[in-house]
Amino acid sequence: MGMDTPGNDATNSRDSGTNKVVVVGSGPSGLTAALYAARADLAPVVVEGFAAGGQLMLTTEVENYPGFADGVMGPELMAILRKQAGRFGATFITDDATAVDLSKRPFSIEVGSESIAAESVIVSTGASARMLGIPSEQKLLGRGVSTCATCDGAFFRGQPLVIVGGGDSAMEEALFLTRFASTVTVVHRRDKLRASKIMQDRAFSNNKISFIWNSTVDEVIGDGKVSGVRLRDVVTGDTTEAEAGGVFVAIGHDPNSSLFRGQLEMDAKGYLLVGDQLTHDWAPGSILGTRTNVEGVFAAGDVVDHVYRQAVTAAGMGCMAAIDAERWLELAGH
Repeated sequence: MGMDTPGNDATNSRDSGTNKVVVVGSGPSGLTAALYAARADLAPVVVEGFAAGGQLMLTTEVENYPGFADGVMGPELMAILRKQAGRFGATFITDDATAVDLSKRPFSIEVGSESIAAESVIVSTGASARMLGIPSEQKLLGRGVSTCATCDGAFFRGQPLVIVGGGDSAMEEALFLTRFASTVTVVHRRDKLRASKIMQDRAFSNNKISFIWNSTVDEVIGDGKVSGVRLRDVVTGDTTEAEAGGVFVAIGHDPNSSLFRGQLEMDAKGYLLVGDQLTHDWAPGSILGTRTNVEGVFAAGDVVDHVYRQAVTAAGMGCMAAIDAERWLELAGH
């Protein structure tokens, strides 16, 4: 099992028995939760996973995170957040959580061959963007292939852009990209959109947006950076090429919540329900906005949020979750 111990010895917090706080996940929400929990002297243990750092590890330059006037590389930002949390006493396990038991306290998290006990848990496992599943897409990810128009659109001023998808999120991203692009071409595998009528109307009425129907992306073309796409007509099988400075994949996200299925309440898509989203009362008078249906378990970031999906909003939720956990521990007498 990989172990990192910035600031203190990761084994000490677990040798003493049950941990006050265990954070599962290490994107902006998890690391911010760890930072706040550490500064509250709760000695959080972060199960950061093998794919530590979350979706920002797949991005290049981040220009919209507050405090970085000249931008910052995604992996660098995550390294800074991790170091900051470690400075105040958070410890890290570089391995994946493979099972959890939230049916009794202390909670149990299986990591490798070890079982970690926790009085409270903060779930910040994030979400994964659905991808096209072609080699050229992976090769050019972060080099013109993106899964977030809000994050990366401004890098493509004056360029022709392609967006793949047909739902509301794809139309939202297409409309957003018209602020920067010379043209936006929506590629959809069907002959009509899945998006709501109002979003369709907005997209159809925008003269910068055009549509290529019944088509899929066979290949993203480019040497070091995106220069175009090769499209295949699903009806005729014919292929065509289109110029593109960037390709935005907007075919949805999947929350990384399968570990908690059957234990934490979630919506039909698997996003965890927290705070006011829950239909039953819990801790009357409480304003704990990141609470799940299990007392002592909190959730933050993209595993909850399918609307904003920004690093800064995830970090804000991580802060909330840590404060909620701290207050819950105090009220529960832990």
